[in-house]
Amino acid sequence: MTSYGKTVLVLLACLGASELAAAQHASARPMQRPRPAQGYSHGAPPIAVPQQTAPPQEAFASFPEQEAAPAAAPSPCDLRLAEIAGFRPLGKLVAPGECGAADAVLLEAVTLRDNSKVAIAPPATLRCEMAQAVVAWLRDDVAPAAQKLGAPLRRLDNLGSYECRGRDRVRGATLSEHGRADALDVHDFRLGNGRIIVLADAKAPKEFRDAVRDSACARFATVLGPGSDAEHGEHVHIDLEERRNNYKLCEWDVREPVEVAEGTPIPIDEVPLPRPRPIDAARRWR
Repeated sequence: MTSYGKTVLVLLACLGASELAAAQHASARPMQRPRPAQGYSHGAPPIAVPQQTAPPQEAFASFPEQEAAPAAAPSPCDLRLAEIAGFRPLGKLVAPGECGAADAVLLEAVTLRDNSKVAIAPPATLRCEMAQAVVAWLRDDVAPAAQKLGAPLRRLDNLGSYECRGRDRVRGATLSEHGRADALDVHDFRLGNGRIIVLADAKAPKEFRDAVRDSACARFATVLGPGSDAEHGEHVHIDLEERRNNYKLCEWDVREPVEVAEGTPIPIDEVPLPRPRPIDAARRWR
C-alpha cells in the first residue's frame, strides 16, 4: 500500500473515534426538559376566575365557624345579667361575613322576682344586651300577665336565636338580626299548671296575648308575628335592630277565632290571611 493510502486510513480512523466519543458524552449527560414560560411552574397558564365581592349570607353560613373566644373578664353586661338570669358566657362569636357578636351568652333561665325560675328551652344564644332585654321582658311583663291566668310562668319555648343567614332565609337577602345574635323567635309560654299558651293560636287567651304584644312592642325594635307575613304566622320574632330615629316595627295581629254555625263555610272576606309580601322583601323580612 502506498504512503497516500496509509494516510487516508489513519484520518478515517481518527474521525470515527471522535464521533464515538461525542456520542458517548452526549448519552452520559441528563436530558434537560424545556423551561416553562416565565411565572408558571408547569403546564398552561392558569385561568383567572372572578370572585364575588358580596356573596349572600347563606354562603357565609357554610363556612366553618371558629370557636367563641371567651372574654378575659366578665363584661359589665355579664355582671348585670348574672343577678337576674342563669347563663353561660360565650365571649366573642367569630363567624364569616357580618355574622357574629362581640359579647354573647347562652341564656338558659330567668330568675323572677320571687326567685322562681323560667327556663329557656332550648337555651338561646344571644348578644348580652339582647339577653338582658329578654330577661327584663319576662320578669316585668310576661310573668305578671301569666300570673293573672292562675299559674306562674315556667318556660319560654324558643324556635330560634343565633344563626348566620339572610332574612327569612331568602337567598341574597340582607343579613338577619339572628346572624348578629340579636333576635329571638318565641313560639309559646308554659305555665306551672302545665298549660301551654301558643302565641299564634287564636284560641289562646286574648288578654294575655294583648299584654305580651304591647309589652314586646314597647321594649324591642322589631316585633313580627301573625299578620306580618307568611314567615311569621306560627311564632313571634323580636329583636333590637337599630334604625334611624329609633324607628320601631310592630306587626302582630292578635286574632280571635271566627265563630260560625256548624257546617257553614267561612265567608271568604272573613278568612284571616297574611299580609302580602312587600316588594322590597330583602330589606324587610327577618
